[in-house]
Amino acid sequence: MPKGTNQKLKLYYLARIMVEKTDDEHMITMPEIRQALEAYGVTADRKSLYDDMEALRTLGIDVIGEKVGRNFYYHVGGKQFEIAELKLLVDAIQSSRFITEKKSHELIKKLTGLASHYEADQLKRQVFVHGRVKTMNESIYYFVDDVHRAIAENRQIRFEYMQWNTDKRMVPHREEPYIVSPWALTWDHENYYLIAYDEEAGGIKHFRVDKMKSIEILEKKRVGRDRFREFNLAQYSKMSFSMFGGESTKVRLAFRNDFVGVMIDRFGRDIPVHPSSREGWSETAVDVSMSPHFLGWIFALGTGVRILGPTEVAEELARKMKEIEGMYGQV
Repeated sequence: MPKGTNQKLKLYYLARIMVEKTDDEHMITMPEIRQALEAYGVTADRKSLYDDMEALRTLGIDVIGEKVGRNFYYHVGGKQFEIAELKLLVDAIQSSRFITEKKSHELIKKLTGLASHYEADQLKRQVFVHGRVKTMNESIYYFVDDVHRAIAENRQIRFEYMQWNTDKRMVPHREEPYIVSPWALTWDHENYYLIAYDEEAGGIKHFRVDKMKSIEILEKKRVGRDRFREFNLAQYSKMSFSMFGGESTKVRLAFRNDFVGVMIDRFGRDIPVHPSSREGWSETAVDVSMSPHFLGWIFALGTGVRILGPTEVAEELARKMKEIEGMYGQV
C-alpha cells in the first residue's frame, strides 16, 4: 500500500479522529477510520491500526473496541473532561462579567475542541448571551496574573483605579495611584475583586480588577499580614457585593451625577444616561430584578437616587420605609 503524504502524522490524526468523531454514544468502524485518515493524506492497513490503537491507550486516550452484531466498533470512553464538566465551564465563562464577549467565544471554542463533534453541538447551544454585561477591559487576564504573581512573591502593587463619568468614560478615581498589599482575589457577583491591605488608609479594601489600570509589581514586601489572619473572605464578600434577584421590571431612576458609576456598575455601560430636569442629576431606565433586596439597595443609596416609575415600585419602597419607621418608632 503506497504511503500518504502525511504519514509521519498518522498517530496524531488518528487521535484527533477518535476524540472528535466518537464518544459513548457514537462509534466508528475500522473502514471508517481508514477513510477518515485518507482525508488527512494518511494511509493505513488494518494490522498497523491495531498497534496504533494500543499506542493511543498508552498515551492515555481511552480507546474502547466492542463487537456489535457482525461489526466491530471503536470509540473513546472516558475523556479528560466529561460533557457535563464542559457544560459547567461554559456556563461559568458565559456568566462572568470580567470576561469580554470576544474572549468568551474564544474560550468556549477551545473548550469545544475537548469534546466530540456531537458533544460540541451541545456546548454551542449554550453559547448565546442574553443581555449579559461584559467588561470592556481585555487586559484583565494579565492583571489577574500580575496580582497572583505579586501575592506569590509577597510584594506590593501600584495601580490606577478607574471610575465612570457621566459621559460613560473611564477616568482615574483620584490623581495619585494606589499602593496596596494584595492578599486575595475573589470572584463574586460575576466580577473579580482584589482584596488588599491599604497601609495609607490602615484597613482592608476591595477593588474591581477590571477597573484597575497600569499595574506595577513593587519591590516592597506586603504588609497587613496580622489583619488577614482573622479575615473571613466569604463573610466579607457576602456583605460587600451580593444582591439577589426577583421578577424583571423596567424601572426609571433619577440619580445625582456622582452616582453614575454606581448605575453603570450595577446595570452595565449600555444603559441610557440623559440629563434630568433637576440640575446636577441624570436619569436612566433599566431592567431590574424586583425584590426586597433591590429596594434595600435603593434605600442604601440614600438621597442620591430616586425611583421615578413605575408608580407601584416607588409606592412599594415608600410602604417598606413606613414599615421600618413603624418598627423603630417604638424604640
